[in-house]
Amino acid sequence: MTEKSLEKMTSFSCDRDSKDMEEDSATMFDVFNRRMRERIVLQRLIVIARLPHDLADRTELGAHYERLNFQLSKRYSWDLMTGRLYIYPSCLLHIIESSREVLLSVLTDLKDMQHQTHGTLLEAPRVVFMAHHPQSRLFQQWSYKVLEADQVAGDPGAKALEDEEETTETLVCTVLSGLQKLDKSKKAVPGSVWDETPELIASQRVLHNLLAREELLTPQQHLQMYNSPLDIRMDFGQVIRSSCLTTV
Repeated sequence: MTEKSLEKMTSFSCDRDSKDMEEDSATMFDVFNRRMRERIVLQRLIVIARLPHDLADRTELGAHYERLNFQLSKRYSWDLMTGRLYIYPSCLLHIIESSREVLLSVLTDLKDMQHQTHGTLLEAPRVVFMAHHPQSRLFQQWSYKVLEADQVAGDPGAKALEDEEETTETLVCTVLSGLQKLDKSKKAVPGSVWDETPELIASQRVLHNLLAREELLTPQQHLQMYNSPLDIRMDFGQVIRSSCLTTV
């Protein structure tokens, strides 16, 4: 065997070993990512808030959460944040799906925005519901939609609601029922839910009624409750036992 033949064989062997190592490395990386995703416990957070009267461009709110989502994706690279931000003319409904760590970061951001003295993008945020271990995600990615006045003018179901007669539990169930319908309809593709099935989204009046209910925790109160598990408020516990709430 000539010296040149030996060089070719050696070069071929090295190239093959290098490719095998790359394949093994890629496989190990994939396995690591898969295991990290399997360790993530999915949770779903629903929050509402009022919009300031002087908020001229509501897309600023969507841009803020796009930046936050990007920052969280770098901090928790294996944890995908999905959901939908509905920006009504005078309030918002935000549904976020991710791990506990990501949702706590979202609540912390809400708390910080609430304490801003000027230039705030939202006011009086409230936690409507926190679902632990939902069976699956409702959304494939995170996105937002700015709703115009004509899109919410006909507030479905609003005529059946009376401010003083509807309980907080009933109002919360109205929002959660919309999520149940969304799950069953299999229309969780961003950009199509409101346009095709407006009855699936809570009316603006329902959200305003909820914003007036003191039973709902603020982001700061929710974080305090999380950090102090031995000092838990129980006055809203009756609502959590509702069959409507436990099936979402």
